[in-house]
Formats: sequence, C-alpha cells, structure tokens
Amino acid sequence: MTRILIVDDQTEIRHLIRLTLDGQGYELEEAPDADTARQKILAQKPDILILDVMMPGAMDGYGLCEAIKASEHEKDIYVILLTARGQQTDLDRGRAARCDTYLVKPFSPMQLNGIIRNVIEDTP
Repeated sequence: MTRILIVDDQTEIRHLIRLTLDGQGYELEEAPDADTARQKILAQKPDILILDVMMPGAMDGYGLCEAIKASEHEKDIYVILLTARGQQTDLDRGRAARCDTYLVKPFSPMQLNGIIRNVIEDTP
C-alpha cells in the first residue's frame, strides 16, 4: 500500500487533499508543520510527500525537501511541493531543493491524482 504524507499548516488544504485521495487505497497521514512531518517521516517513511512551502516553524517546505533529498534513507521519497508560490524564482528554489514535482495552488485534484498514479506506476 502506498503511504502518502500530507504536510500543510492549513487544515482546510489537508482536508481537501485527503478528500481528493481518499478511497483509492492509499495510507494517508497528515502533519501541520515540518517538525511534525520530520517525526512521521522517520517513523513511517512515506512513499510520497505532498508538501506545502510556507509553514510556521524553524523549517519551511524547501528546507524539509532539501533534508529529505540529502538523506541516504529518505532520498527516494517522492516530494510534491504544493504551494501558492508560483513565480519563476519559487520554481527555481523548488528545483534547487530537488523536489520531484512543483504544483501551484489552486491545484486541480485530477492533476494531483494523475501525478500520484504516475509515480506509483513508475515505481518498481
């Protein structure tokens, strides 16, 4: 079963993503910030991380993505940065953090589903 961790400080966004993905056979977890997400990643190692960029706390989504991609044990987690920040400098920052996909809010639930299906199909 594919494990997906949804990380966003806005409860409504986490709920919308959960509604989008619910009932499709995924194991869904949520975290409101990078610190909580880090704990869940260490404990559960999700296959896919849907990660907001702007969150409260010491680490934002870019920082968490960089930490994951720098970790030998976590670098294979597929990271989708899902954010309202859609300027070219933001996209460049996402690439520098080595995210796998950069999706700008408001997002299409069908697009998110398609990305996740493609990741699962491409995973051996």
